[in-house]
Amino acid sequence: MKKLLLAGKAILGAGLIIIFLQSCKNETKQEDPKEVAEDANEAKFDSIDSKEDDSEFLVDQAEINLAEIEIGKLAQTKSTNPEVKKFGKMLVDEHTKSASEVSALAKAKNFTLPTSLTEEGQEEYNKLNEKSGADFDKKFADMMIEGHEKAIKKLNKAAKDANDQEVRTWASTNIAGLTAHLEHAKLLKQNLDKK
Repeated sequence: MKKLLLAGKAILGAGLIIIFLQSCKNETKQEDPKEVAEDANEAKFDSIDSKEDDSEFLVDQAEINLAEIEIGKLAQTKSTNPEVKKFGKMLVDEHTKSASEVSALAKAKNFTLPTSLTEEGQEEYNKLNEKSGADFDKKFADMMIEGHEKAIKKLNKAAKDANDQEVRTWASTNIAGLTAHLEHAKLLKQNLDKK
């Protein structure tokens, strides 16, 4: 009887461990907003590759806008350099306008967009937020140059290759604005490097 009781306890203990391990395994990590949007678009346009490519472009643009707005806000509050603060404000204003245009275009095309900072965007934000003083300003300028160069490449590609005429038009009309941001960022970096 004692052996049967011990065997029962052992089986019950093993069962509890399995249940515990299963519950730990089922604990899901919050999905990245960009992945959620891309998955939703993929499901909607699985058979229409042309729409899927255009939706990916707009998802990227939404991701860029969300990141630039948050980084612009951070620059306004954390930097002590008036030029960096001014650039930060310009980023917030311009990318908020762009976000609204992208959102309207995506809605018209029935595309899903991320609505919060993506994992990559959050990582970049955190890296910048760790800096302070002149290090913050220089990191900010470097990020603005690199980010705008990538964004301009994506706009140029979409202006030529997007399947939807409205998406192509939007991309081509926004190249000049981002090019101005890039030139501004390069000038800012030159001035910061002099100090």
